[in-house]
Amino acid sequence: MDITGQEYRQMNKQASPKSPVLKNCILAFLVGGLLCVVGEVISQLAVGGGIDQKTARFLGSLTLIVLSAVLTGFNVYDDIAKHAGAGTLVPITGFANAVVSPAIEFKSEGLVLGLGAKMFTIAGPVLVYGITTSIAYGIVLFVLSLF
Repeated sequence: MDITGQEYRQMNKQASPKSPVLKNCILAFLVGGLLCVVGEVISQLAVGGGIDQKTARFLGSLTLIVLSAVLTGFNVYDDIAKHAGAGTLVPITGFANAVVSPAIEFKSEGLVLGLGAKMFTIAGPVLVYGITTSIAYGIVLFVLSLF
């Protein structure tokens, strides 16, 4: 059976569910904002407890990383992401999830070839391009500072 490109597009359009874009955007905004509020509350509680602001911000970030890693480990983070969508990709929590998920998936292959090798399959490119870009940016700033 030969299908033309137009017929294929029509079949694809009929088979694909409509995406509730507005609902997804609102959920992403609310969940992402909620994650940021949680981090800020943790930081402010630490400051109220007598910790300096820089350390308190670190503790807020660290707590979000640990929470997302633990929730990923218990397979809860993915359930939240199913409903919250892109809101769970707030960089700090989404990155922790991207590192922990492959580590859990490949742990049966051993510590080195499984966990160690696969841990950064998703997050690796982010690290490589992020570090490369920061080095290039630093070089540009250094060169510009010479003038």
